[in-house]
Amino acid sequence: MKKQAHKRFIAFFVMVIMLITTINVPAKASAEDALDIHADAAIIVEASTGKILYAKNEDTALGIASMSKMMTEYLMFEAIQDKKIKWDQEQTISDYVHEVSIDTNLSNVPLEAGKKYTIKQLYEAMAIYSANGATIAIAEAIAGSEQKFVDLMNAKAKELGLENYKFVNSTGLNNKDLKGKHVKGTGAEEENIMSARAMAKLASQLLTDYPEVLETTSIPEKTFPGMPEKMKNWNWMLPSLIFSYEGVDGLKTGTTDFAGYCFTGTAKKNDMRVITVVMNAKDKNGKGEYKSRFVETKKMLDYAFNNFSMKELYPDDYQVKGHESLPVINGKEKKVAIQSDAPIQVVIRNGEEKSYKPEFKVNKNLLNKDGQLTAPVKKGEKIGSLELKYEGEHDYGYISKPASANMVTVEKVEKSNWFVLSMRSIGGFIGDVWNSAAKTVKGWF
Repeated sequence: MKKQAHKRFIAFFVMVIMLITTINVPAKASAEDALDIHADAAIIVEASTGKILYAKNEDTALGIASMSKMMTEYLMFEAIQDKKIKWDQEQTISDYVHEVSIDTNLSNVPLEAGKKYTIKQLYEAMAIYSANGATIAIAEAIAGSEQKFVDLMNAKAKELGLENYKFVNSTGLNNKDLKGKHVKGTGAEEENIMSARAMAKLASQLLTDYPEVLETTSIPEKTFPGMPEKMKNWNWMLPSLIFSYEGVDGLKTGTTDFAGYCFTGTAKKNDMRVITVVMNAKDKNGKGEYKSRFVETKKMLDYAFNNFSMKELYPDDYQVKGHESLPVINGKEKKVAIQSDAPIQVVIRNGEEKSYKPEFKVNKNLLNKDGQLTAPVKKGEKIGSLELKYEGEHDYGYISKPASANMVTVEKVEKSNWFVLSMRSIGGFIGDVWNSAAKTVKGWF
């Protein structure tokens, strides 16, 4: 009996081990565990492609505090581009802006009511020192009031395709800090919210459309008129500051009781730029502190730069095997060669080059029912796209449209004249008759 019980125990033990070893852990979960990011939400994105390298609770809307100022920066650059305001334009400080700016409990440069400051001065105070009064002054310069500016912020977020967001002020402060002058229709305890994915997408759009923002966000310190001490950049990961990290040149920190310690960072090494977002960052014991956002961001940047690199998988003039040409009807040639019109460069986890396969997608609206193009066909005519199919295990997708290239015709195909087309039709008819007759005769035997 004891031997039988012992054998049953061993068999049960072996079954348990086999069961454990066959359990598949989702790639996303294992990647999150591997990074062990102490934050309520986080994301890593390669800037040029929009490829997500890591994500945690990326679609949960959370407080973003002064990271909100990135949207204010975007609208400011756009207004300058559209010649609605100018860098040297002077803005007169309102009583509201003055009242907010002298609150020493908030990040600020003191602004005198009735005094004039240039848009450039106000912008530098906002981007470097996260000055809240200066931010509201910019909002008033662009829209006339913060109320109207917040409408612009929400409209622009929708236009950029962001999701899971809400702007209630231009600064990211809690509305209770705005001296009772918060935007009508918003609550006194409300604050700007956004998901990590949306935050990364906004950062990516800002860097794409207005890369000059980095010229200011990378400044470690600067003087401001009437301020005895220099404005020191709150981004302590800039190369010359406390948590120095090679390649970091932006973008924006954020801190409120509601949002916790947040940071949207960006760094470039070699040919790859990375955007990171951490929201409500904490230490390993779950306690929030100022440096936590930088400690967690360092882990994310190290992970990105140590495990990923930019690769050109397919050059321009690339032809997909099995799709080197398309048939053409009514043309002087019966087919036309097709190829990509641009290289496809993507960010790849090291060693995973073979996990990507080329995929040709044709525009079926250009083909007849037999899958043919109809002459005439122009040289360089777009007839489809070359896309990538990922067959690996770790895929978080993109914050924007994945990398692709157009598939175009290599040469033009002119339409044949009526005589050639007639001869082809006759030839086709005779061929059909001959084939039919041959089949009939064959059937006799």
